[in-house]
Amino acid sequence: MSPIPLWVGRVNKRALNRVMRFVAPYLPGFALLVHRGRRSGREYAVPVNIFRDGAGYRIALTYGPSTDWVRNVRAAGGCRVRTRGRLVELTNPRLVHDPGRSWAPPVVRQILGLAQAPDSLVLDADAEH
Repeated sequence: MSPIPLWVGRVNKRALNRVMRFVAPYLPGFALLVHRGRRSGREYAVPVNIFRDGAGYRIALTYGPSTDWVRNVRAAGGCRVRTRGRLVELTNPRLVHDPGRSWAPPVVRQILGLAQAPDSLVLDADAEH
């Protein structure tokens, strides 16, 4: 079971994500994540909540670790994100289960708690452009 019901994700995919694709690369705490489909090879772009984590980045998994984009990124060993106007290559994806969300800023921790989203994806920053 995902933290937020999957039907909400489907609605977001068709409506909100279309708008967020244009603004996410420039908003603090957001990014546009670009990945390739495992089977199709097609390129996809999804808005995500992203935070600096040491030398890398951490992505909040509000829909859980079983979404297609998470599986695609893990299978490929990385992805690219456009955040705050920069393009960043990310590698070495690792799933982290942290029910306390100790890594998150207090407000984000509360929101993720309400969303029942204890998982995140941690990636190393390979290169920034």
